[in-house]
Amino acid sequence: MPARPWITPEQVREYSETPEVVARTDAKLTVDISRAEQYILTYTHNKGLLDMDELPESVKTACILLAEAYAHNAALTSSKTLKSETFDDYSYSADHSDIEVRNLDLAALLDDYVVAAANGTVTMRMRRL
Repeated sequence: MPARPWITPEQVREYSETPEVVARTDAKLTVDISRAEQYILTYTHNKGLLDMDELPESVKTACILLAEAYAHNAALTSSKTLKSETFDDYSYSADHSDIEVRNLDLAALLDDYVVAAANGTVTMRMRRL
């Protein structure tokens, strides 16, 4: 069974170019890594990943990407400063830029490990006479 966590906080720091992620504590990055692992297990429906002797590189890469995204988003949320201005009838607010998980293209890394999950429903087709 691959040891958990699958990756280390140092691996996330080495990959990231975001100063907030690099400065994040080991304890906080460990939580981000745990969230990334759980996301992967839920996405793939594959508890068999836990039974492998060694985790595939693509799964480790997905875990690093996710952990960095979670760390980045958490760091920005904690230091969130919204800028807003008003000009006559026009106003705007500049929000921080979250990394959205759906934009990480994790399917390319994880789809080989997805196990089809039964949803427990029966589909009936009715034919008209």
